Amino acid sequence: MPEDKEIPYFVHPSSIVDANCQIGENTKIWHFSHIMSGCVIGKNCNIGQNVVISPGVILGNNVKIQNNVSVYTGVTCEDDVFLGPSCVFTNVINPRSFINRKDQFLKTKVGKGASIGANATIVCGNDIGEYAFIGAGAVVTKNIPPYSLWIGNPARQQGWISRMGLKLVFDEEGIAICPESKEVYILKDNKIIVNNTI
Repeated sequence: MPEDKEIPYFVHPSSIVDANCQIGENTKIWHFSHIMSGCVIGKNCNIGQNVVISPGVILGNNVKIQNNVSVYTGVTCEDDVFLGPSCVFTNVINPRSFINRKDQFLKTKVGKGASIGANATIVCGNDIGEYAFIGAGAVVTKNIPPYSLWIGNPARQQGWISRMGLKLVFDEEGIAICPESKEVYILKDNKIIVNNTI
């Protein structure tokens, strides 16, 4: 825990924040969590109980991390990312306890607004596109396109999803409207275009 009593964020007394961390204002770090040296955490984040943020991890603003998540070195989460309870990141593709492979860490980027469900596993070296949705228990073994919905082991695409987290239904012209936000989505060449002028 930093010695400065005027810190602009909250840390529960049971948690440990190492030196040389950057933590944005209004961020909350709850029970039994460990924020390790050299990580960067943005503003208005919520770090749940029993969370580890490893050295070099970067979290954007308004990132929500639920209980029992370890975010390992090599992971970057952009703004507005949601990490569900007990979801898992890896950073070495072929770990052995008797071999030090810290020089072989693979990077994983979780794009803006993406959600990763409870108990999902993200195999290192695979990026999650913005506003993508990874279902509970899914195992991600490839790059995930923006606005796509994935479930299962290994994870398979089950359609497309809006910024609001609702499944999109496209007409024969490849146009869908989010029932909540009324945003217009266009599916073209297996990619989503957000176009609110139709």
